[in-house]
Amino acid sequence: MDWTWKREYLDVVLVPTGLLIMFCYHLVLLHRHYRRPSTTAIGFDNHYRRHWVKNMMEIECKDRSQALTVINNNITAAFSLSSISIVVSSLIGTWFGTSTTFTSTLIYGDTSQSIIAFKHISLLICFLVAFACFLQSARCYVHSSFLITMPNADIPKEQVQDAVVYASNCWSVGMRALYFAITLLLWVFGPIPMFVSSLVMVAVLYKLDWNSNPLLSFKPAEGQAIAKKISHDLASVGRVIGQDLTAVGTAIAQDLTAMIGQHGRP
Repeated sequence: MDWTWKREYLDVVLVPTGLLIMFCYHLVLLHRHYRRPSTTAIGFDNHYRRHWVKNMMEIECKDRSQALTVINNNITAAFSLSSISIVVSSLIGTWFGTSTTFTSTLIYGDTSQSIIAFKHISLLICFLVAFACFLQSARCYVHSSFLITMPNADIPKEQVQDAVVYASNCWSVGMRALYFAITLLLWVFGPIPMFVSSLVMVAVLYKLDWNSNPLLSFKPAEGQAIAKKISHDLASVGRVIGQDLTAVGTAIAQDLTAMIGQHGRP
């Protein structure tokens, strides 16, 4: 029996290979993140976020407006990306419900109705996962803002740190879902662009996800600590001197008033 090559075979070979490459890369990244988090960009960012929360929790509650500004910016970004994800999901669902079989001589691959339906469903799943992750990220950021601004309460720093780090991890998972969606979106134009985009995506992510910079401990500088202590002492001395001067001035004013009153009597 003679075997003849068909262009539909490209979808069977290139698409699973491209997805397998991306899945294997993310499994390696996940393993490295749990074993040596300081060597990944996710662990590097989480380390900084934990120290940021720790330093913010050490100042007075009324002075944490800067922390609220940072968290609100993250909430706005998460809501924006979640809105984009759900809008694109709606467009894909509408496109899938109203479109007919898309064929073109420019696509070298399988253009059957079942493959087109699988493309649409895969894209829809990726965008829905991204929407759920960004929404969860915004929820955790809102929860951390409540904890940071809690007045007259001893909130453990670890709870706020876990909330912020969990929100950051949900953000990262949402971004990964968008990366997969970009690759699957190019599958609409054929298996060859999808496979090439998988290789390019893994190469770019490898450059961005691996970290070689040492982690900082964020210890306060001795000069800044001494200057802060001196300024605090000077402010205390100034308040004491001001109170003393006010008391002296009040006493002098009372004496003068009494003297004027005595001289004014007949």
